[in-house]
Amino acid sequence: MATPRTVAFHTLGCKLNYSETSALSRMFEDDGYTVGPFTSAADIYVINTCSVTDFADQKCRQTVRQALRRNPQANVVVTGCYAQLKPQEIADIPGVDLVLGAAEKFRILDYLEPFLMGDAGVKIHAGDIQQANTFASSFSFGDRTRSFLKVQDGCDYKCTFCTIPLARGASRSDEVEKVVQNARLLASQGVKEIVLTGVNIGDFGNGTAVIEGERVKKEALFIDLIRALDGVEEIPRFRISSIEPNLCTHEILEFVAGSSRFMPHLHMPLQSGNNRQLREMRRRYTRELYEERVSWIKDMMPHACIGVDIIVGFPGETDEDFRETVRFIESLPVSYLHVFTYSERPNTPAASMKEVVPMAVRKERNAILRFLSDKKKAAFYQEHLGTIRPALFEQDKISGYVGGFTDNYIQFRLPDAFGKVNELAGIQLQSMGEDLVVQASPGSRSTHAASGFLSCR
Repeated sequence: MATPRTVAFHTLGCKLNYSETSALSRMFEDDGYTVGPFTSAADIYVINTCSVTDFADQKCRQTVRQALRRNPQANVVVTGCYAQLKPQEIADIPGVDLVLGAAEKFRILDYLEPFLMGDAGVKIHAGDIQQANTFASSFSFGDRTRSFLKVQDGCDYKCTFCTIPLARGASRSDEVEKVVQNARLLASQGVKEIVLTGVNIGDFGNGTAVIEGERVKKEALFIDLIRALDGVEEIPRFRISSIEPNLCTHEILEFVAGSSRFMPHLHMPLQSGNNRQLREMRRRYTRELYEERVSWIKDMMPHACIGVDIIVGFPGETDEDFRETVRFIESLPVSYLHVFTYSERPNTPAASMKEVVPMAVRKERNAILRFLSDKKKAAFYQEHLGTIRPALFEQDKISGYVGGFTDNYIQFRLPDAFGKVNELAGIQLQSMGEDLVVQASPGSRSTHAASGFLSCR
């Protein structure tokens, strides 16, 4: 059997998965493989999975079938969270050859070698999650405009609905020096914006690292990381992907507010606006703390965009609980919602809770909050019409236009005669389209410099 030299990747799930898939892709390239699009025929297909919802599991099965339709003789490798949680279930999917868990993911080339030598049969390499105790640096690359840079992995929290600690292991993080080094490498490739990503990035440094075979407590915290990154002058824009409310400290917010590189955009998961539900979820904050953090953000950065994660239909969520969540969100100056319909996950405490919310009710509540999210986003955008904001231009889906996001995460588009992809410039926000994308025109070009971002806050 000839050694395969073409490989294609597909990512399911979060930004963290995208950063890791990109790292795996570079490993194959360094080993002499040609990396092609997943839509074309390849000798090897690698599927990096998520398992946050039942839909993600179904999506994995669909993706395997898509790969085999393109090349029925291909070797199919499945890795990621779903692979760690349910390796045998994946191995039973027709066409899957290799299943790799969290600790085995970045040794993929070693595990592939027997197949390339003609070995047959499905192989599972998914050890105990406690074995996932090292940190693998990774970042996405290919979109020259923006990169997702992994700084942390795993989680020590025990939320009753979540499988992430079972899928990714304990909290651990990169070294500050390595993160800075990766940021400079991305800058040398023309990247203008870096999104810091992980499972619980605010916990950076509070977890452990494995140094010379021993787990040790790290000294640098998240505030130390962002201070160091602020000195990477070659990168004009950093974003914090998501941070737990209890870890979103006054010190961090003060720093972001005073930084010319960290954008006025925070995403904080809420999950429920009802304190009883938060206790049942084992979240580490109350709605009062959440409200305080939102107030801090808006006091320091009045133009800041605030995103919110919400779960609907968690066991025991009554109609009044849900109404309380809706009222609470309506009262907050937040900008958009990511709404998740609760789904039972095996081996989580919530899966055995008795007061199950009917799926039809969950979907109805999801629709209500998605409508509220559109209202919040439209109101936030409306507040900024007529203003000039610093922006990064990206390719727009409509021919003849460039699009992108302002510093405070307002999505815009303008004719491509006025801007080039990967250019930073000031734009004037003019009117809002039905698709919640703001039409813009050229603004002050002086805001393209890093030092110009503060002038627009």
